[in-house]
Amino acid sequence: MSGMPATEERVARAAAPPRRHDPWSVGMWGMALFVATESALFGVLIVTYFYLRFDAVQWPPRGTEEPALLYPLLLLGGLVVSAVLVQLAAAGARRRRRAPTVAYLAAALALQGAYLGLEIVLFHQDLQDMSPHDSAYASAYFMLLGLHHAHVALGILLVAYVLGRSACGLTTYRARGVQAVALYWLVVAAFAVAVTLTVLSPSL
Repeated sequence: MSGMPATEERVARAAAPPRRHDPWSVGMWGMALFVATESALFGVLIVTYFYLRFDAVQWPPRGTEEPALLYPLLLLGGLVVSAVLVQLAAAGARRRRRAPTVAYLAAALALQGAYLGLEIVLFHQDLQDMSPHDSAYASAYFMLLGLHHAHVALGILLVAYVLGRSACGLTTYRARGVQAVALYWLVVAAFAVAVTLTVLSPSL
């Protein structure tokens, strides 16, 4: 008789509806809030770029070469493909399919690492040709690219983290982590398109 209350409590607990509060749903809302604030930041910087451009007599200023198109557009294509791979990984994670999730994340990480490495090389070459202190054009140019590269670097760290966790087993918690990172990369890919087209606009 003394064990009956505990048994009844266990039965009631099992029959109770699942709690709606979920740490990772909160995490997804947190990620959505983060990318919303970053979107506002990029929006302000892009508007500032075009405000300076339309207010300038010559853009870019005399003596500054217009940006090349080929390499930035190719790199942009690679980054967009990597973001698609992260979305495919998230779809696999929702189905609890560990192998394709890990494979897509690994492929995305390789592309993202190559993108960032090549972008850093181009960024360094640009710094040899002009300084952010040279003109409003140079300042806006380096600010947009530098901020975007920082977001790509953060995204690479996030992909590397969820890849390592998923390789050890794909729990519900880890699957939702992949989905949160996929949301981040969806927005970063949109940033990449907007920033690339903005800085290349003098040559388009």
